[in-house]
Amino acid sequence: MKLKSLLVGVGLAAVSAFGAAAENWKLAVTDVEGMERLQLEWGPFKDALEAATGDTFEFYAVNSRTAAAEALRGETVDFVVSGPAEYVVINKLTNAAPLIGLGRPDYHCAIIVLADSGINLPADLVGKKVAFGDIGSTSNMLCPMQTLADHGVDPVNDIEKTHTSRNIAFEALKNGDVAALGMNAGTFLGVRNGQTELPYGYFKMIARSGDLPNDMIMVGAHVPADAAMAVRDAILDNKAQIIAGITAHEENDKYVGMDLVAIEDSAYDYVRSMYTNAGYPQFDNFIGD
Repeated sequence: MKLKSLLVGVGLAAVSAFGAAAENWKLAVTDVEGMERLQLEWGPFKDALEAATGDTFEFYAVNSRTAAAEALRGETVDFVVSGPAEYVVINKLTNAAPLIGLGRPDYHCAIIVLADSGINLPADLVGKKVAFGDIGSTSNMLCPMQTLADHGVDPVNDIEKTHTSRNIAFEALKNGDVAALGMNAGTFLGVRNGQTELPYGYFKMIARSGDLPNDMIMVGAHVPADAAMAVRDAILDNKAQIIAGITAHEENDKYVGMDLVAIEDSAYDYVRSMYTNAGYPQFDNFIGD
């Protein structure tokens, strides 16, 4: 606590990289619970962010996506690291805006079947059971449902959907308890490659999405636009150091090979379409909460 107080004091007294008095911002990460995990997994990112901007960033721990939205609405947090599905709801509830996209490589989803199942097209899944991942997940639920919709299959009415963990889902697929899996394509490859008793060709993708909209750093509607743009520009001007901070901990390995890009709200209209096709057209509540 003494160290944190010292850092805050230095930040308030310092002059930022933009020639104005340094700011003290609050920073949250939606899928990390507890201050200890925040410090461990995202501490190097926070340090790089402070070095790039000349501002001070204090972690603000949230225990749910709803808590993050409430903190933004109450102006007790300023910047939030989040995924695309969370952003769409948070934006609807708070008018927070995307600031920086965390460009994850190979971030897309796929529909997986057994190679000898006789199922070759998404249309072949009509009337059959399909397993998806966590309720509300961008790449393990919303994206594969949208992929089915893109191929003319209504994911609400044309199939029998179920939700389960990836390892259980794979066993269900192998046992014939489900006809297909809808999941993050990278996750599929990781699990498939761990199935050492089976050849890779035992499974096949019958459809895949395009690359998904980025995870992001979003900014609260209460943060002055010039201050938000100053933070954005500092991040983009110091990409290598910021990326190194994000990927320093193994829990963030999904970001290895990432880029940082400026983004706009319209990039997430595809995610809004996902909510609609999954049966949640208002996208004003977190699915599964």
